[in-house]
Amino acid sequence: MDFPALALLEFNSIAAGIEAGDAMVKRAPVSKIQAGTVQPGHYLVLVAGNVASVEEAFAAGKEVGQTAVRDTLFLPNVHPDVITALGGQRQMAQEDALGIIETITVASAILAADAGVKGAEVSLLQLRLADGLGGKGLVYFHGLLADVETAVDLSARLAQNQLVRQMVIPQLHTEMWENVNGYGRFGQHFGWESM
Repeated sequence: MDFPALALLEFNSIAAGIEAGDAMVKRAPVSKIQAGTVQPGHYLVLVAGNVASVEEAFAAGKEVGQTAVRDTLFLPNVHPDVITALGGQRQMAQEDALGIIETITVASAILAADAGVKGAEVSLLQLRLADGLGGKGLVYFHGLLADVETAVDLSARLAQNQLVRQMVIPQLHTEMWENVNGYGRFGQHFGWESM
């Protein structure tokens, strides 16, 4: 399903997040809501649908959540690759450059991913959010070096004070590509269960 708008609220209180999510879907008829806990004890509410409904739901969530809101995101025209990545799909790559954006919050990572794929001819390899990352967001871009540099620069500017680190690696080694293209958790490489 194609969603023209997406909004996410990140809460530092699970109870406040549940209350705000309820207010969001009661106020506006969104096409989709996804909500739940993420590490380290935060709560995310993501809604998608037409721009007016998502904007109204977003306003309701901020009103109800107030001081428990950690970060927010409203994208009236979200890029389809971001929707695909949010669904857990990953692209595989093993050539050209790798761009990395690491953020403090989930909302800033989604914003960074959207900016990068809209602003440069890059592929969005992965969008990892919160769990297994201590609440951080992680974005991987792939493409020609100049394009990846542009995507990372645009993303970093939007993430601003939520940015942990930005990195462009011109020619990632083949063995590191195998790790980047994998699940991402260290123990997974050995068949260990999640810690």
